[in-house]
Amino acid sequence: MLEFERLKEESASFNELIIDLSVEALRELTDEMVSAIEQLIKDCDDDDVNFVPDDPSAEDPFASRQEDVDLAWTVGHVIAHITASAEESAALAAELARGVQFHGRSRYEVPWEDMDTIDKCHQRLAESRRMRLASLDMWPEEPHLENVYQAWEGGPKVTPIGRFVLGLKHDFDHIEQIAEIIRQSHQSKTHLKDLL
Repeated sequence: MLEFERLKEESASFNELIIDLSVEALRELTDEMVSAIEQLIKDCDDDDVNFVPDDPSAEDPFASRQEDVDLAWTVGHVIAHITASAEESAALAAELARGVQFHGRSRYEVPWEDMDTIDKCHQRLAESRRMRLASLDMWPEEPHLENVYQAWEGGPKVTPIGRFVLGLKHDFDHIEQIAEIIRQSHQSKTHLKDLL
């Protein structure tokens, strides 16, 4: 897995982190990332998926409904969110690799309210893995790696490889959140058993 911690530590820039990556490496990194998330939720049940954690820092300024801005996310909500972001990065990367200039976002997120069972979470991760890997088959033999754009205001300038990796980085940024939700859920179950 890429050492995304180095970005937080500021011991490497984003472009330094990805400088030697190939399309085949993107395939391997995708498999590693999705497998890591699947491993994280492997002992979860439907109660864990729907557990609402204590998250005083919860804030989603991009929420479509005002009442969701400060909503603490469930495991199902996080999985809906990260898979949508990674698929968007994969789709945009494929366009850039084909020489298409960036022309706007390409995002669809399954309704997080529908992600209410562990089976749906596993299914969503499997589907996302398939879609991300399939997007790499759209890259030409000689991708347009000179096709660069600034990912967001103040953000990095990215090539097709960089755009794809931003999806993986976003996955990585939410791993601790998933682990914390699961920890709180399991702690809550243990506490309930002790009371009974």
